[in-house]
Amino acid sequence: MSEHQRDLAGYGPEPPRAAWPGGARVAVSLVLNYEEGGERNVLDGDAASEGYLHEVVGAPPVVGGRDLNAESMFAYGARAGFWRVHRTVAAYGVPLTVYAVGRALERNPAAARAMGAAGWEVAGHGWRWTDYRDVPEDEERADIARTVAAVGRLVGRRPVGWYTGRTSPATRRLVAEEGGFLYDSDDYSDDLPFYVEAAGRPHLVVPYGLDTNDFKFLIVHGFTTAGDMLAYLVDAFDALHAEGADRPRMMSVGLHGRIIGRPGRIRALDGFLRHVAQRGGAWVATREQIARHWLATHPPRL
Repeated sequence: MSEHQRDLAGYGPEPPRAAWPGGARVAVSLVLNYEEGGERNVLDGDAASEGYLHEVVGAPPVVGGRDLNAESMFAYGARAGFWRVHRTVAAYGVPLTVYAVGRALERNPAAARAMGAAGWEVAGHGWRWTDYRDVPEDEERADIARTVAAVGRLVGRRPVGWYTGRTSPATRRLVAEEGGFLYDSDDYSDDLPFYVEAAGRPHLVVPYGLDTNDFKFLIVHGFTTAGDMLAYLVDAFDALHAEGADRPRMMSVGLHGRIIGRPGRIRALDGFLRHVAQRGGAWVATREQIARHWLATHPPRL
């Protein structure tokens, strides 16, 4: 099935039995989006400043100039928020996947080293944190290669997963053609991994989630307090946990250093990890681990 076709049927009423390790009811995937330093900025040749996902919701970009307030909000994610998330996750001893923007990693090599030392999976998230919808195909292909090289150099291991977020029509095919990826996560349409056809062969998609994502703190009618996000994450996990008695599912939790890494929000992550540990029945895994399990347990039909 081409990635350009819509599939509204999916697995239907009988999804495959995930058979997660240890008989887990839910595979929980924590994802930290590392973007700070890769956002739009005229210093990097952009026409305007970044206007998306910072604390002044709805503020227009500064055309032809810098928005120093927005820049410092992004800088918080790299300077302070990342480390707060790092400490919280380390306290629970659980793995995490990073969606890493290549240019952002280059600007904070200490964070890149910490990701590698922690044993986190670092997946590609574009060379810059930009919308690739209108980027020429050759440029996007070059950015994928450049990101792969940066992750390998700074973290110590090339990425095997990919998430652009704001994709072009060519993104999935380019990722498949690159040849070194196990999966991409540019999809939100299921609670389990699935296969599509890309570059003429089966390609694994490990879907992501935007409802269980801290970006909702920075959109209208989203989360306001840490309690809002914590309640939603717990409700989502408990619903999947109940369904998982018969058909195990997967849950993604999206994080950003500049968002969840704020003191008034970190309790949502801490409280959720505590709930998961107390409830039991979860396999907290990287997306690479989930992908490798799925490829082995439910290989594509050639």
